[in-house]
Amino acid sequence: MSQLILVVDDEPKLVSVVRGYLEQAGYDVVVAGNGREALFAARDHQPDLIILDMMMPVMDGLSFLREYQKEGSAPIIALTARVDETDKILGLEMGADDYITKPFSPRELTARVRAVLRRAGGASPESKLLRAGDLLLDEDAHIVKLNNSEIELTPMEYNLLHTLMSHPGRAFSRMELLEHAQGFAYDGYERTVDVHIKNLRKKIEADPSQPEYVLTVFGVGYRFKARDKSES
Repeated sequence: MSQLILVVDDEPKLVSVVRGYLEQAGYDVVVAGNGREALFAARDHQPDLIILDMMMPVMDGLSFLREYQKEGSAPIIALTARVDETDKILGLEMGADDYITKPFSPRELTARVRAVLRRAGGASPESKLLRAGDLLLDEDAHIVKLNNSEIELTPMEYNLLHTLMSHPGRAFSRMELLEHAQGFAYDGYERTVDVHIKNLRKKIEADPSQPEYVLTVFGVGYRFKARDKSES
């Protein structure tokens, strides 16, 4: 049976992105828009883990934590747009198991979910190994290897490569890649993708000027080479 994640946040776009990534990773997801709705959802669904925004209307995250601790014990990953260290410490002292600051990568959040569930003793869905030729991406270990040697990627480079390798042959616009890699896409920043792709190619391509893995789709953006039948 799939594990159930309760996502609590008042930003519909963020909830939609997080839900999509968690479902793709094999989890079942229920959502709530504030702490009060989350209390009812937690009672009805008994989630295996809760992703909780700390700043919400009606009932905020800390108020939810105070009430939920009286009746539930699911591990909690707290989300916040604030970077105040006091907020982080308070959230953890109130019972959160992990903490992540907005904006964040949905892939990082999914990795945190796996880690927290593993620590809590739950069996999380198996990670995928993505392969193409001599290139391997291990989702669970969060590493990339080329010719069996681990290569160092920045978080953005890793997220871009993961997005492209997960959908071989599909052309992504720069805005789509930003949204997949960061969770949000901001107008005016899409050209930064070109810089990250250039740096990524230097690390994974034998000849970055003649790429074999990350291909340019003129007028659109980028795509990862379609898998050969021998790789399927």
